[in-house]
Amino acid sequence: MPVRPVIRLPEEVLTRPARPCGPVDEQLAALGEDLIDTMRVSPGCVGLAAPQLGVGLRAFVVDVTGHRKARSCHGTVVMFDPVLISYSGAELAREGCMSVPDLTGDVPRPTSVVVRGAGLDGTMIEIEADAFEARAFLHELDHLDGKLFLDRVPGPSAVFQRRVYR
Repeated sequence: MPVRPVIRLPEEVLTRPARPCGPVDEQLAALGEDLIDTMRVSPGCVGLAAPQLGVGLRAFVVDVTGHRKARSCHGTVVMFDPVLISYSGAELAREGCMSVPDLTGDVPRPTSVVVRGAGLDGTMIEIEADAFEARAFLHELDHLDGKLFLDRVPGPSAVFQRRVYR
């Protein structure tokens, strides 16, 4: 499947709530594969939502495999029409986003979540995640609601220029 360009702020698709996908068909499965492929070629990327590819549908991929902050890890998870079932805990931690490449921010988020949605093959899946993986799911869910991490920071003092390592 093709790797697609990642849309950046201020593109309008990033600030609009995404539409429901409905039943998973070949086109949606292809979108899921494109999300995976685009995420995998993007260094440091642990999740990507359809609006970041310019597609206003409720779909995302998350994979925190090998990330040093991950405790739970469910491998590569594609979800269509995901719903946050429950959440608990709270933590303030730094986040970045491929659609806001020059900035990072301290974002308060729950530390444990349960998310349910249709998987790549159309079957319903439910994921219990914690720590960094929970944060990744919540970050991608925000994209589907037309929100960016910048909408969640407590104020301007919690936004930072992204460090560039050579």
